[in-house]
Amino acid sequence: MKPYLVSLAAGVLIGVIYGLLNVRSPAPPYVALLGLLGILLGEQAVQHVRHRSPPPVAAPPADPAP
Repeated sequence: MKPYLVSLAAGVLIGVIYGLLNVRSPAPPYVALLGLLGILLGEQAVQHVRHRSPPPVAAPPADPAP
């Protein structure tokens, strides 16, 4: 939870600085938010698949050459 709060605080701080400097965000707000949502969903999907997949099976030992 702490990384989310730090990220939110950093975003608000940058937004305040942009507002004070009268600078517009480099990306349209909806495009940027959709991109961030895509990153978050992709990260969660990978974690979900890793959690659901069975552990890899070890290969049987090779027979030594006579």
